[in-house]
Amino acid sequence: MKKPANQRRNFLKESAASAAGLLTLPMFSTDSFGHIKTEKVAPSPIIHYDTPRIKFAVIGMNHGHIYGQVDAVTRGGGQLVSYYAKEADLVAAFAKRYPQAKLASSEKEILDDKSIQLVLSSAIANERAPLGVRVMKSGKDFMSDKPGITTLEQLAEVRKVQKQTGRIYSIMYSERLENRATVKAGELVKAGAIGKVIQTIGMGPHRMNPKTRPEWFFHKEQFGGIICDIGSHQFDQYLYFTNSTQAEIVASQVGNTHYPQYPDFEDFGDVMLRGNGGMGYIRVDWFTPDGLKTWGDGRLTILGTDGFIEIRKNIDIGGREGGNHLFLTDHKETRYIDCTQQELPYGRQLVDDVLNRTETAMPQVHCLLAAELSIKAQKQAQQIHLKA
Repeated sequence: MKKPANQRRNFLKESAASAAGLLTLPMFSTDSFGHIKTEKVAPSPIIHYDTPRIKFAVIGMNHGHIYGQVDAVTRGGGQLVSYYAKEADLVAAFAKRYPQAKLASSEKEILDDKSIQLVLSSAIANERAPLGVRVMKSGKDFMSDKPGITTLEQLAEVRKVQKQTGRIYSIMYSERLENRATVKAGELVKAGAIGKVIQTIGMGPHRMNPKTRPEWFFHKEQFGGIICDIGSHQFDQYLYFTNSTQAEIVASQVGNTHYPQYPDFEDFGDVMLRGNGGMGYIRVDWFTPDGLKTWGDGRLTILGTDGFIEIRKNIDIGGREGGNHLFLTDHKETRYIDCTQQELPYGRQLVDDVLNRTETAMPQVHCLLAAELSIKAQKQAQQIHLKA
């Protein structure tokens, strides 16, 4: 049966008005687009330390991550007292940012200083583990930028010396430890918010910027390969959220698909893995386009038996400002949690561990297993060859 003409006209007018209204709605507003409820993490009390809890130093600063490493330990009550690097330009920039610390004459000066309890490094990637071994043998704890280890031979030596000395060998997997939304996700998962975790999907895209990269960045022996390097973040998160203590690489592949001028470079890699706590998929690349407001749209999806969490670490291209975005969907609702005020406990916990000989920041077994998996996935990876 045909509708009367006036009824059809009213229907068309109402449909047009509804469509126009949809265009003006803000993205992810409360009670729209799936009825997303918005929450915000309350700020944690700022902890101030009247006196330094430990003294620490830096040896090697070839990657800018060293600044985040220093700031994390400083927040935890550490005092930066000295630093050393071979490169004059890197030393000058570091000295400008931390004028209170002293430039040491050599690595040996720092290792011989009995007052220093912890050494940090972001040296060239394949130099970090040998340095960490020397640090541990000198009676100090060590915190490396990622990748903290680039070969299985280095890993075996680190494990041996760490066991002999009882020193801490920590790797700062900053995409978890220094990302507020990921820290919040850890609390939610531990509280059972999405049931038992069965899979993580970690995406680690990065922007290339060849003109700003040092020469060692393009040599696989030095940077370790794309999966060993930036993929190590995702292995850490996989182990942490699935609570896996054993895992195997199901498949992995790498390739240099776009940069023939750097034949020893890799711009893409992905991995499938399976462990005794869950499954994982990892994809890393160097293809962040210049149109994005940040270096990479890093994401983590955590699938549980009763829901899932998606973290948009650095940006929400859907429209929300800044980073540290967390979305949680369970059997009742979908929630958005603004995590910009979430505490970052890693630096404080690491200082606690240095003082108390505990493993609250990161269990030693977990730290080195994440490194092992990233190295094995890199070593086993099939080469990608695309048609020109």
